[in-house]
Amino acid sequence: MLKQLKQGVLFTLATMLLFGGGYHVVLWAVGNVAFPAQAEGSLIRRADGTVVGSRLIAQKFTKPEYFRARPSGVDYNAASTGGTNYGPSNSDHLAAVRERLEAVTQQEGVTPAQVQSEMVTASGASMDPHIPPAAADLQVARVAAARGVTPDRVRAVVAAHTEAPTFGFLGRARVNVLELNLALDVTFGAPTSKEAGSSDPAK
Repeated sequence: MLKQLKQGVLFTLATMLLFGGGYHVVLWAVGNVAFPAQAEGSLIRRADGTVVGSRLIAQKFTKPEYFRARPSGVDYNAASTGGTNYGPSNSDHLAAVRERLEAVTQQEGVTPAQVQSEMVTASGASMDPHIPPAAADLQVARVAAARGVTPDRVRAVVAAHTEAPTFGFLGRARVNVLELNLALDVTFGAPTSKEAGSSDPAK
């Protein structure tokens, strides 16, 4: 009886140390050695080391000098990520899409047919940091006009920050909005507009 009890206690302690501590320590060590940037949260920093955000989390931009990310069902609050769970025929969802579509067509000076679905619908987590290249191109004229440069110069920055599909075939080409906007400030300087974005990288 005592022998079995001792074996049970030793087995419990061993598994607790192995899976409750050792396993996590090994994963932490491997992550920090092999993937240090990802282990820290894929943070984006300025030249002085100041953290601007994460390349995995969308931010809200309202200044005309900046590209805008996909809509967010949680107003870009990273502490409460999640979709709205509205179906495609839900009346609230349709009303939100119509409102966003009207806003985009007015802001960008385009027709509804030119607007990509990513610019009027939120992603599943509502924090998608990427938009497709076509959605970025849709905003080029506005950004260029607000910054006082030619559209071709802005397109060159977009092209330089367009990511190919993973491994060349997984997913689609995409543009990280936060990284693109930071690159615009580096290339053309920070905007002088008084309109503030909640996550303005110029701050």
